[in-house]
Formats: sequence, C-alpha cells, structure tokens
Amino acid sequence: MDNVSVITMFTLSGLSETTHYRGFLFALTLLCYSVIWLVNLTIIVTVIADKKLHEPMYIFLCNLCINGLYGTAGFYPKFLMDLLSPTHVISYAGCLLQGFVLHSSACADFSLLVLMAYDRYVAICRPLVYHSVMTRQRMCVFVFFAWLIPFLLILISTVTTATSRLCGSHIPKIFCVNWLISRMACSASVGTIVIPAFNYTFYFGHCVFVCWSYIYMISTCRKSKENMSKFMQTCVPHLFSLVIVVASLLFDLLYMRFGSKDLPQGAQNVMAMEFLLIPPIINPLIYGLKLTKIRNSIQNVMCSKNSRVGLQKKKKFFKCLSFGKNTRYVHST
Repeated sequence: MDNVSVITMFTLSGLSETTHYRGFLFALTLLCYSVIWLVNLTIIVTVIADKKLHEPMYIFLCNLCINGLYGTAGFYPKFLMDLLSPTHVISYAGCLLQGFVLHSSACADFSLLVLMAYDRYVAICRPLVYHSVMTRQRMCVFVFFAWLIPFLLILISTVTTATSRLCGSHIPKIFCVNWLISRMACSASVGTIVIPAFNYTFYFGHCVFVCWSYIYMISTCRKSKENMSKFMQTCVPHLFSLVIVVASLLFDLLYMRFGSKDLPQGAQNVMAMEFLLIPPIINPLIYGLKLTKIRNSIQNVMCSKNSRVGLQKKKKFFKCLSFGKNTRYVHST
C-alpha cells in the first residue's frame, strides 16, 4: 500500500485510435479554437467599448463570454499538444488543475445564466422597479458571487479528490475529470461522494429556478404584446443558450457514468468535447445576431473602420494627384 500515493503522471487514452488523421484533427481543432476566440472576444470588446451596452444583461453576457474563453483554455492548448505528441500523459497537478478549470467553468455558466434569467424576470415582470433593483453596485455583487461560488465549490471538490490515495493512473478520456480521478481511489471516502452530490443538487436548483422564471415570464408576457416582443428578443437567445449548455453537459455526464464502452473512441471524444465546442461558439453568435444593440454596435464599428480606410485611401489618392500636378508644373517652368 505504500506505492499507491506516488502516482505523478496520468495517461489519457482518448486519442489512442487517432494515429492516421491527427494532422486533420489538429487543423480542425485549431480552427474551432480560433473561431471561439474570435466570436467571444468580439462580444467582450463590443460590450466594454460601447458605453450604451453597460447594462446588466450585457455585462452578464460579457462575463459569459469571458467564462467561455476561460473554460476552453483549460482544454484546447493541451489537446492540441497531444495531437502533435506520440504520448498522451499529464502530470498529477496538471490533471487536477485541468479538472478544476473545466468544472468551475461549467458551474460558472449556470451561475451567469441564472443571473441573466433573474435580470430578464425583473425587466419583464417588474419593470417599474428594474433600475432600483438592478443597480450597478448590486450587479457587481452578483457577478462577484457568480464567479466566487463555483470556484469555492470546485476547489473543495478538487482538494478532496487530491487527498485520495490512488491505485491507478489510466484516464479513458481526452481530458481530466474529477469523477474519473475519484474512481481510481483505493477506497471511497465520504467527501468524494457527499461534495459532488451537493454540487449537483445545488446547480440542479439553478436549472429549476431558470425554468420557473421562464414559465412565469411566459404567462406574464401573454397579457401584453410589448412584453411578448421583449421576451422574444432578449429571452429566447438566453433560453436557447441554457438548453445548449444543459444538454451538452448532461449528455457527457450521463454517458460517462452509464454509457456503453463499446461505442467507438472517436464518437466518445465528440460527446466529451461537445460542451467545450458548441456553447462557446453558439452563445456569442446567438446573442450577436439576435440582440439588436449588440448587432448594431458591431455593425457601427465595422462601418466606421471601413469609412476610415476609405477616407485614408481617398486622401492618399488626392495627395498623389496634387503631387503629380506639382511635378508637371515644375517641369513646364
């Protein structure tokens, strides 16, 4: 039993069957990661730069995009290196860190989506007190706790996992997950069972609150065409984002625990990457296309850049003309 605590490296076996097309996977993954950075950074910069967007809904959206970049940074760089490497290993500390980043990012997604649901609930169902409820100070407090609570809960879970004595070093996945590390423990502890159960219950409560708020908003909006149009414009993208996040995470969690291991490794990898690929790309695109203020702000920035470029070209053109006239005048004299 003395050797069970000296494990310093884990083996990731998720890429064992991708020898012949790793180059294609690397190019495709790099393209997807670049798109994730492009669409999320566009929303972040737009919200920060445009003072008209310094409202709770857009600030929460900006944090959702920041969280998307944070979560994917815990996976894509390591995955890209693994695609170029013949060995797929990760250190014990690196595995715990990756698990912490991925878990905390997923939990922060739920926290931020709950804030966005609450913001829409107050805006639609209690519009007269919206500005007194969603003040800037309260909004900052909400955002602070939306990041702090997931970090603390996952930190406790990660520390509990790190104190377990392990009897294995093989992870059948392309990234580290705390549950898979806990499965390699020589003996189950109360902490590795109770803490994840509490976390799941806590964030299941988040989903219940969002569902309740939307049911209540729909029943309220049916009485007014103005509220219904507001709901369709601002709430439908948020509801769609929630469905994507919940479906992606739930699909991976359920398959990881109860799915058949006879499924091809490539299909397992696609299901594992789903919540790291679809929400970070779809969320900014949905909000960027659907929300009028963000779409107009992006269009204004693009138009102003094009107009400046065109103006500079015109100035250069007229300078060349004037220079040509001056040179002809000098030669004629």
